[in-house]
Amino acid sequence: MILSRLRWWGAASGLGLGVALLAFAADLLSKLYLLNLLEGRASERIPVTPFFDLLLSWNRGISYGMLSSGHWLAQPLLVLAGGVILVGLWLWLARMRGRLWAVAFGLVMGGALGNLWDRVRYGAVADFFSFHGWGYSWYIFNVADVWIVCGGGMLIWRVMVGGGQDETDKQARENEQPCDI
Repeated sequence: MILSRLRWWGAASGLGLGVALLAFAADLLSKLYLLNLLEGRASERIPVTPFFDLLLSWNRGISYGMLSSGHWLAQPLLVLAGGVILVGLWLWLARMRGRLWAVAFGLVMGGALGNLWDRVRYGAVADFFSFHGWGYSWYIFNVADVWIVCGGGMLIWRVMVGGGQDETDKQARENEQPCDI
């Protein structure tokens, strides 16, 4: 069976799991605080700086509100997709070596878990941070989104600049002994 051949734990899994749990906790705590602060003030902009407001917005879709249909199956399908993505990320992490990979995957998984939690608990993802300037408003996001973007950026940078290898990967390959048959 395919599941028995999958690698569920690897060299970077412990650190990745720790980072994911910390990222999830930070997102959860920020959302609990901001939901309490903004209770009863949905769609009301609270200025923090001339270019940044707090604004409670419920996203029933994915990025930029895409796939935010009112169909009763939309949320269960998005929850299922989020769960499958998390399992896929975990399996991918289990094949990685090195701290950078662990931190990057942990950030993405922690952010994804935070948004998945919202979707299960509230039926939508709570977003709060709204940047704007010169007549233009950027999208509204939350701490989980920050983790996902930072972790994804780290993964892209590592592949583009580092050739996809960490020092531990290089050392492991250098220390491999040739097989004499």
